[in-house]
Amino acid sequence: MQLTPEAHQRIAAAIAAAETKTSGEIFCVLSRQVSSYRNVSLAWAGAAALLLPLLLIPFGFEPGWVPGFADSWEAAHLATRHLSIGQAIGAYALIQAATFITVLLVTSIPRIRLWVTPRSILRARVRRAALEQFLAHGLHVTDNRTGVLIFASAGEHQIEVIADQGIHDIVPADVWADAVEALAAGLKRGDPAGGFEAAIALCGGVLALHFPPGDDNRNELADRLVVL
Repeated sequence: MQLTPEAHQRIAAAIAAAETKTSGEIFCVLSRQVSSYRNVSLAWAGAAALLLPLLLIPFGFEPGWVPGFADSWEAAHLATRHLSIGQAIGAYALIQAATFITVLLVTSIPRIRLWVTPRSILRARVRRAALEQFLAHGLHVTDNRTGVLIFASAGEHQIEVIADQGIHDIVPADVWADAVEALAAGLKRGDPAGGFEAAIALCGGVLALHFPPGDDNRNELADRLVVL
């Protein structure tokens, strides 16, 4: 997702305007995608290779179903039965390998990989990435612990608003829901700058209500959007 310099300026101006009314600090991050989820592809491929070939057994799976694993002669002696068993095992292993490779290739397509990734995993990784950004940009070391991070991941369609301890102790977590909805609406309509502006204004209103500006209302964090 590309943002123009004008969009960055709009977001920076919205942060600056909101912070004139509060001692809190607002920081914004937009990530294209927080993870490659390659391990999810491997997990799906491994599970498919283990489970899908089992569906062949009720239908009387035989090595002859796989080209090259059977010939037109039947073993005439009991001592040759181990050969048939070996062929069956080899054919089954080949089907497992083919299943693994096929599912791995299909789930390597980014859109499909995200579609098959459980939402709980998406949420957990976006949350972890948001926390990492919260710490990396020093929102946890503001004077009164009143930093707020607005984090959006376009690939996962997930948004996190993280408030530092000073805010969390006073403001219920559900008050940020309107900001999340406003940002989500902006991203959905292809206007990330507008979405961030609306979310910043709502977060700024909450901060202004509980944390009015002090005598020394210095700007502790840069007013800008970070794009990852």
